[in-house]
Amino acid sequence: MPNLSPCWTAEPAVPLDARSLALRRLIVRTFVAGGRGHLASALSLVEILRVLYDDVLCYAPQDPKWPYRDRCILSKGHGCLALYAVLASKGFFPPRLLRTFCHSGSLLGGHPEPRLPGVEVATGSLGHGLAIGIGFALHARHAGAGHRVFVIVGDGECDEGAIWEGALCASKHRLSNLTLIIDYNRYQSYGPTAVVQELEPFAAKWQAFGFATAEVDGHDVAALRAAFAALPLHPQRPTALICHTVKGKGIAEVEHNGQWHHRNRVTREEGQRLLAALEANDA
Repeated sequence: MPNLSPCWTAEPAVPLDARSLALRRLIVRTFVAGGRGHLASALSLVEILRVLYDDVLCYAPQDPKWPYRDRCILSKGHGCLALYAVLASKGFFPPRLLRTFCHSGSLLGGHPEPRLPGVEVATGSLGHGLAIGIGFALHARHAGAGHRVFVIVGDGECDEGAIWEGALCASKHRLSNLTLIIDYNRYQSYGPTAVVQELEPFAAKWQAFGFATAEVDGHDVAALRAAFAALPLHPQRPTALICHTVKGKGIAEVEHNGQWHHRNRVTREEGQRLLAALEANDA
């Protein structure tokens, strides 16, 4: 694994707790039910989404378009298995729908669409979510609305020029109601980010683009809660929260394994093996 950012010192890994493991079981079962998906990309997101929906976001599951809700955009739409598990656990739709993932006619596709309750916009064409979030944040300001906007991007997604154009725009407009969350698992579809397109010095880039920037262990629930509680980091700047994560977190076979970026023809036997590997976290 490439070296961490010089300004980031990793603490010993925090064990996954019962809720994190339960969400991962939902993700694996959904993945197996669909027979395909981006499992590893979802597993690095679990704690980020969990803390957002458990502790941070203002929303109403029975009224998904409630005008006072905070807006959350999963720009790295291929990680949608994690979003689906969290939305189901919060009551946006019945958990039984998870069994229809990637089936014909299902509301749960391989990338999220707004016809599913709790999904703001269709994503998966990487690099677009930040621009959409900027539009949401600008509208909120002009409307005098108090809701906040959170956009989750992948590190490989930050290869896209649209991300940095969006960053300039967010900084220009001093969008302190916008928080960009980067799932920095250091792997993308065909290799480590350090090999495909080096991002370091990553925090310094966001600072240079005018973002108030912080780094956090993206699997440490307490640390994430503290980071989100401190928002906005600056009263006249957007925030970039760099979350250091592990692609495939929780299943040793999947962690940092490029062969698990996307899989299809997944068998029930594989699913049982993955679930058994998750139980090793309880040992």
